[in-house]
Amino acid sequence: MAILSIRIIGDPVLRTVAEPVKDFGPELARLVADMMETMEDVDGAGLAAPQIGVSQRVFTYRMDGVRGHVINPVLENSEDFQAEQPEGCLSIPGLGYPVKRHRATRLTGVDMHGNPVSIEAEDLLARIFQHETDHLNGILFTDRLEGDNRKSALRAIRNANYDSVAARTAAERAKTVGSSFGAGSSFGRPGTGASA
Repeated sequence: MAILSIRIIGDPVLRTVAEPVKDFGPELARLVADMMETMEDVDGAGLAAPQIGVSQRVFTYRMDGVRGHVINPVLENSEDFQAEQPEGCLSIPGLGYPVKRHRATRLTGVDMHGNPVSIEAEDLLARIFQHETDHLNGILFTDRLEGDNRKSALRAIRNANYDSVAARTAAERAKTVGSSFGAGSSFGRPGTGASA
């Protein structure tokens, strides 16, 4: 296993719709293991393959001691929404804003061995699943912001020192990176907890 480099906003892979996984074998198993190790190293709640430069429909997650992965995920979201909660993203370090998400979701897909996965999730776990699936569709949490929050986030990304924040974050992460795959804020208050 190895800790992978996390791509930062501005990298085109983050805006590309990921390809379905078709090949199941040792390379996929290694990718999932490396993603798990990377997610835990940076104290993330989730990590999508595009975030480490791999344009495939794979994500890992962890919450309250439960960890897992899903290949080729599909979500069936509830019609109602949960209260907006601040989200952050490992690919957009230093930013966190309230995001509107569906209250519950049913996640289906397969694991790295091709076995079916089906999980009913609510609240934070549903939020993680929606956030990571967005990554697989080339969508960042900032795309879901509205009004003043959207303006503020876009200004922060565009303006003073965001490039230096991203460069500093990448440099800090590079100290533990150990794989050829790779070239926050948090769910909760900005700067605390886990990001995805």
